Amino acid sequence: MTEKWSEYMQERFRNVEENLAEIRQKIAGAARASGRKPEDIILLAATKTVPVEVVNHAIELGVTHVGENRVQELEEKYDRLERERCSVHFIGHLQTNKVKNLVGRVDMIESVDSVRLAKEISRISMQHNVTTDILLEVNIGREESKSGVLPEQLEDLLGEIAILPGISVCGLMAIPPICDEKERLRNYFSLMSQYFVDIKRKKSDNVAMEYLSMGMSGDYEDAILCGANLVRIGSSLFGQRNYR
Repeated sequence: MTEKWSEYMQERFRNVEENLAEIRQKIAGAARASGRKPEDIILLAATKTVPVEVVNHAIELGVTHVGENRVQELEEKYDRLERERCSVHFIGHLQTNKVKNLVGRVDMIESVDSVRLAKEISRISMQHNVTTDILLEVNIGREESKSGVLPEQLEDLLGEIAILPGISVCGLMAIPPICDEKERLRNYFSLMSQYFVDIKRKKSDNVAMEYLSMGMSGDYEDAILCGANLVRIGSSLFGQRNYR
């Protein structure tokens, strides 16, 4: 490791330490304002483009969940990642031909949006004799550019996926549209929370509804106030991404 690289990494480490302290404070405030405890909220570090050394430093600081958006990047980091000290999630759009690269390696796939994808996760999971935890991704803003099931199709999709072997449905995930108005943003989060609560009340077989994953760097406090218990934070923790 060159001296220049070492200095760069030390600066990244210090930034993560400062950012994490601020994020934890904000999460705690939002949790209490929503009638919950800070420990009720899971901070998932979104690690897209972040060097594995920096990710591992965040884990050393107590970050217990990390999430990758791209299969190839996860594979590049996987062997050097401090996996025994954290839960690894896949949070990006997933193609069926990449499922085999994730099952048995990640603790959760948060971005399941079709029966076809779920069936492939089920098939590969059965081959490996494992149960894969998943979240169903909801296209809450009905955006053509985003993946996710439309809200009115959610319960039908849930019914088809819940009966598949090798899969455990653990909750919902969403990425709302970018909103200039906070009230509009909170409406999307509140809708997701209502879907989550309604499904949870039905107590369907193989549907746990433990996690409502929504909220990222720019809006995680609002998401928590509206009911999220898992927030995916990248740039606010690690700094602006350096896209390759």
